[in-house]
Amino acid sequence: MKITDVEVICLRIPPMDGPCEWGDDAFIVRVHTDTGLVGTGESDTSPMVARALVEAPESNLYCSGLKRLLIGENPLEIQKLWDKMYWSSNYVGRRGAGIHAISAIDIALWDIASQFYQVPIYMLLGGKYRDKIRAYGTFIPADTPEENKVIAASLKDQGFTSLKFGGGILGDDPDTDEAIVKAVREQVGEDFELQIDIATKWRTYGHAASMFQRLAPYHLNWIEEPVLADDHQGYEKLSNMSLSKTAGGESLTTRYEFRDFLQRAKPDIVQPDITRCGGITEMKKIYDLAQMNGTKLVPHGFSTGILLAATVQFLAACEHGDLMEYSQSVSPLFHGLVKNLIPFENGFVTVPDCVGLGVALDEEMIETYRMR
Repeated sequence: MKITDVEVICLRIPPMDGPCEWGDDAFIVRVHTDTGLVGTGESDTSPMVARALVEAPESNLYCSGLKRLLIGENPLEIQKLWDKMYWSSNYVGRRGAGIHAISAIDIALWDIASQFYQVPIYMLLGGKYRDKIRAYGTFIPADTPEENKVIAASLKDQGFTSLKFGGGILGDDPDTDEAIVKAVREQVGEDFELQIDIATKWRTYGHAASMFQRLAPYHLNWIEEPVLADDHQGYEKLSNMSLSKTAGGESLTTRYEFRDFLQRAKPDIVQPDITRCGGITEMKKIYDLAQMNGTKLVPHGFSTGILLAATVQFLAACEHGDLMEYSQSVSPLFHGLVKNLIPFENGFVTVPDCVGLGVALDEEMIETYRMR
């Protein structure tokens, strides 16, 4: 079996010159083979940047577009192809968007392998530890405390036992941050599991530390990305405050960045995104690093149903993969791109015993929102 094409699909809901919210664009790849098997993958990244990294011609032996490296290769040699892409693009792809593009291709290769061997991806990863995974809902907060009470009440009624909110105006103003957190806590109750995502907006350790103290009465389970993941010392000091757990890592790529983050920043929870960190292949290594450092791994995931499917298969094969993120994005790309989106039911996501990722894409939606 040989790879014959790496098809790139870039999607976007808003106009090209308009603002874009999380979940409103997508980078998808389909890896085609000469046997007719097709693998699907995605990355939660800048679609047009990732497209260039896949389709670019070679500039030198360290600066190659990924597609040309894969044509004619056996898609079942997943680790070998990961290493080839990493080595041959390391001038432009060793971190950041380059690894994002590799992640999408890697997920597509696992999709092909599962179809070829006719066993679920979790079986190729070593076996299934659980039939269902507890899921927490993530939403982008509205601008007022009362609006967020309504959102939180609705999600609790749907069966969520854990919620997180972040993005939007959260992190812009300390008084607003506290007002929204207070309102949501009052709505869901004292015993309900609640966490927030600051998306690094608190910027400095000093400000973040004061906000950890200010929000302590609301008993947040974790505070995500209070500062940039580069601020190892700030993260470590926040973790030592023992008020709320620290969480982060969604912006990091490869085992190398995660090794440094785990050992130097000492977060309580590490959050690689399977569509950014290096795909399923690299996620396995990051999980092992987290276990060796005594750190809980809870993947980041706020994109389409492709990411959701890959995350579920991965966590099912992890001994301690018992919590995942379930997007509450209002974007059509989350709700409609994958026609058979894995559902959330009564606090959990059931692990499908499917061959491959099992995703059926809406081709009409692809044509509607494709970036030309």
